[in-house]
Amino acid sequence: MFRILSETPADLHEVELLYDLAFAPGRTALSSYRLREGVDPVAELCLLIRDDYDAVVAAIRIWPIRVGGHKDTGAGGIASLLLGPIAVHPTRQGEGLGAILMDAVMEQARDLGWTRVILVGDEPYYRRFGFLREPAKGVEFPPPTNPNRILARELEDGAMAGVAGMVHRWTD
Repeated sequence: MFRILSETPADLHEVELLYDLAFAPGRTALSSYRLREGVDPVAELCLLIRDDYDAVVAAIRIWPIRVGGHKDTGAGGIASLLLGPIAVHPTRQGEGLGAILMDAVMEQARDLGWTRVILVGDEPYYRRFGFLREPAKGVEFPPPTNPNRILARELEDGAMAGVAGMVHRWTD
Protein backbone atom coordinates (compact mmCIF):
# COMPACT_ATOMS: atom_id res chain seq x y z
CA MET A 1 0.00 0.00 0.00
CA PHE A 2 1.18 3.52 -0.72
CA ARG A 3 -0.05 7.10 -0.82
CA ILE A 4 0.52 9.70 -3.54
CA LEU A 5 0.98 13.11 -1.94
CA SER A 6 2.01 16.60 -2.93
CA GLU A 7 5.52 17.40 -1.76
CA THR A 8 5.61 19.91 1.10
CA PRO A 9 8.52 21.89 2.57
CA ALA A 10 8.62 19.33 5.41
CA ASP A 11 9.44 16.62 2.83
CA LEU A 12 12.45 18.43 1.36
CA HIS A 13 15.19 16.64 3.29
CA GLU A 14 13.77 13.16 2.72
CA VAL A 15 13.17 13.80 -0.99
CA GLU A 16 16.70 15.17 -1.45
CA LEU A 17 18.11 12.06 0.25
CA LEU A 18 16.15 9.88 -2.19
CA TYR A 19 17.51 11.86 -5.16
CA ASP A 20 21.06 11.57 -3.79
CA LEU A 21 20.60 7.82 -3.39
CA ALA A 22 19.19 7.41 -6.89
CA PHE A 23 21.55 9.77 -8.73
CA ALA A 24 24.52 10.44 -6.43
CA PRO A 25 25.23 13.85 -4.92
CA GLY A 26 27.05 14.98 -8.09
CA ARG A 27 23.68 15.20 -9.86
CA THR A 28 23.51 18.93 -9.14
CA ALA A 29 26.47 19.53 -11.46
CA LEU A 30 24.29 18.69 -14.50
CA SER A 31 23.38 21.58 -16.81
CA SER A 32 19.66 21.01 -16.16
CA TYR A 33 20.26 22.05 -12.55
CA ARG A 34 21.47 25.47 -13.73
CA LEU A 35 17.96 25.95 -15.13
CA ARG A 36 16.46 25.24 -11.70
CA GLU A 37 18.68 27.57 -9.64
CA GLY A 38 16.71 30.40 -8.08
CA VAL A 39 13.44 29.10 -9.52
CA ASP A 40 10.72 27.37 -7.55
CA PRO A 41 9.35 24.14 -8.97
CA VAL A 42 5.67 24.04 -9.91
CA ALA A 43 4.40 23.03 -6.46
CA GLU A 44 1.26 21.31 -7.77
CA LEU A 45 3.45 19.09 -9.94
CA CYS A 46 5.90 17.94 -7.27
CA LEU A 47 4.59 14.62 -6.03
CA LEU A 48 5.88 11.81 -3.87
CA ILE A 49 4.85 8.36 -2.79
CA ARG A 50 5.01 7.25 0.84
CA ASP A 51 4.82 3.58 1.78
CA ASP A 52 3.19 1.80 4.73
CA TYR A 53 6.10 2.90 6.94
CA ASP A 54 5.60 6.53 5.88
CA ALA A 55 8.94 6.54 4.05
CA VAL A 56 9.33 8.43 0.75
CA VAL A 57 9.88 5.71 -1.85
CA ALA A 58 9.39 7.76 -5.03
CA ALA A 59 9.35 11.42 -6.00
CA ILE A 60 9.01 13.65 -9.04
CA ARG A 61 9.52 17.37 -9.54
CA ILE A 62 8.64 19.67 -12.42
CA TRP A 63 10.10 23.12 -13.14
CA PRO A 64 8.96 25.95 -15.38
CA ILE A 65 11.35 26.95 -18.18
CA ARG A 66 11.31 29.10 -21.29
CA VAL A 67 12.42 27.97 -24.74
CA GLY A 68 13.81 30.52 -27.16
CA GLY A 69 13.26 34.21 -26.63
CA HIS A 70 16.01 36.66 -25.71
CA LYS A 71 19.41 35.02 -26.13
CA ASP A 72 20.55 35.86 -22.59
CA THR A 73 17.38 35.98 -20.50
CA GLY A 74 14.80 33.91 -22.37
CA ALA A 75 12.36 36.83 -22.13
CA GLY A 76 9.57 36.26 -24.61
CA GLY A 77 10.39 32.55 -24.78
CA ILE A 78 7.77 29.84 -24.88
CA ALA A 79 6.59 28.64 -21.47
CA SER A 80 7.29 24.94 -20.97
CA LEU A 81 7.86 22.43 -18.22
CA LEU A 82 11.12 20.65 -17.41
CA LEU A 83 10.53 17.20 -15.96
CA GLY A 84 12.88 15.91 -13.37
CA PRO A 85 14.22 14.58 -11.39
CA ILE A 86 12.10 11.49 -10.91
CA ALA A 87 13.39 8.75 -8.63
CA VAL A 88 12.26 5.49 -7.07
CA HIS A 89 14.05 3.98 -4.08
CA PRO A 90 16.25 1.07 -5.28
CA THR A 91 14.36 -1.41 -3.08
CA ARG A 92 11.04 -0.42 -4.71
CA GLN A 93 12.08 -0.31 -8.36
CA GLY A 94 10.10 -2.47 -10.74
CA GLU A 95 6.82 -1.92 -8.88
CA GLY A 96 5.52 0.72 -11.30
CA LEU A 97 5.79 3.60 -8.83
CA GLY A 98 7.64 5.83 -11.31
CA ALA A 99 4.96 5.20 -13.93
CA ILE A 100 2.24 6.05 -11.43
CA LEU A 101 3.94 9.36 -10.62
CA MET A 102 4.58 10.12 -14.29
CA ASP A 103 0.95 9.51 -15.26
CA ALA A 104 -0.35 11.56 -12.32
CA VAL A 105 1.92 14.53 -12.97
CA MET A 106 1.19 14.60 -16.73
CA GLU A 107 -2.55 14.62 -16.04
CA GLN A 108 -2.18 17.38 -13.43
CA ALA A 109 0.03 19.45 -15.76
CA ARG A 110 -2.61 19.23 -18.49
CA ASP A 111 -5.33 20.16 -15.98
CA LEU A 112 -3.28 23.23 -14.95
CA GLY A 113 -3.13 24.38 -18.58
CA TRP A 114 0.45 23.41 -19.46
CA THR A 115 0.79 22.11 -23.02
CA ARG A 116 4.33 20.72 -23.27
CA VAL A 117 6.92 18.95 -21.14
CA ILE A 118 10.63 18.63 -21.94
CA LEU A 119 13.25 16.41 -20.32
CA VAL A 120 16.78 15.16 -20.78
CA GLY A 121 16.83 11.37 -20.77
CA ASP A 122 16.91 8.12 -22.70
CA GLU A 123 14.24 7.91 -25.39
CA PRO A 124 13.93 4.10 -25.23
CA TYR A 125 12.87 4.45 -21.57
CA TYR A 126 10.74 7.60 -21.75
CA ARG A 127 8.98 6.73 -25.02
CA ARG A 128 6.44 4.67 -23.08
CA PHE A 129 5.36 7.91 -21.39
CA GLY A 130 4.99 9.74 -24.71
CA PHE A 131 8.37 11.51 -24.75
CA LEU A 132 10.08 11.58 -28.13
CA ARG A 133 13.16 13.16 -29.68
CA GLU A 134 11.45 14.37 -32.86
CA PRO A 135 9.25 17.13 -31.34
CA ALA A 136 12.26 18.46 -29.41
CA LYS A 137 14.68 18.63 -32.36
CA GLY A 138 14.83 22.44 -32.29
CA VAL A 139 15.28 22.66 -28.52
CA GLU A 140 18.77 23.31 -27.15
CA PHE A 141 20.10 22.90 -23.60
CA PRO A 142 23.24 24.50 -22.24
CA PRO A 143 26.34 22.37 -22.79
CA PRO A 144 27.39 19.71 -22.16
CA THR A 145 23.90 18.24 -22.80
CA ASN A 146 23.76 15.60 -25.53
CA PRO A 147 21.13 16.92 -27.99
CA ASN A 148 19.95 13.35 -28.72
CA ARG A 149 18.75 13.09 -25.10
CA ILE A 150 16.43 16.12 -25.30
CA LEU A 151 12.88 14.77 -25.45
CA ALA A 152 9.44 16.34 -25.42
CA ARG A 153 5.84 15.35 -24.87
CA GLU A 154 2.90 17.36 -26.11
CA LEU A 155 0.04 17.57 -23.64
CA GLU A 156 -1.99 19.23 -26.38
CA ASP A 157 -1.73 18.29 -30.06
CA GLY A 158 0.72 20.56 -31.89
CA ALA A 159 2.10 22.14 -28.71
CA MET A 160 5.72 21.65 -29.83
CA ALA A 161 5.18 23.11 -33.32
CA GLY A 162 7.59 26.02 -33.69
CA VAL A 163 9.16 25.51 -30.27
CA ALA A 164 12.88 26.00 -30.82
CA GLY A 165 15.90 27.64 -29.34
CA MET A 166 17.89 27.62 -26.14
CA VAL A 167 16.22 26.59 -22.89
CA HIS A 168 16.36 29.31 -20.22
CA ARG A 169 15.52 29.56 -16.55
CA TRP A 170 12.00 30.73 -15.84
CA THR A 171 11.45 34.46 -15.58
CA ASP A 172 8.13 36.08 -14.76
